[in-house]
Amino acid sequence: MTTLDNHILYYKPTCPYCQKVLHFMAARDIDCEKRNTLDDDVRRELIEVGGKQQVPCLVIDGKALYESDDIIAYLRTKTA
Repeated sequence: MTTLDNHILYYKPTCPYCQKVLHFMAARDIDCEKRNTLDDDVRRELIEVGGKQQVPCLVIDGKALYESDDIIAYLRTKTA
């Protein structure tokens, strides 16, 4: 298993783009902290960190990365 420290994935369970990222992570055995934006506090936190509530959002050392394809491309570099 590849565990990514200092990474947080903000997601919404019903979002198909979030599911795409989560399935990729499961298939590649990648883990990081995950936070569900259905929780109001988590959603507010996401807005504070990234400036918007768009998901999926992978926060890497405090910097937000959006768009499922961009997140997957980044994650590929961590398991190559």
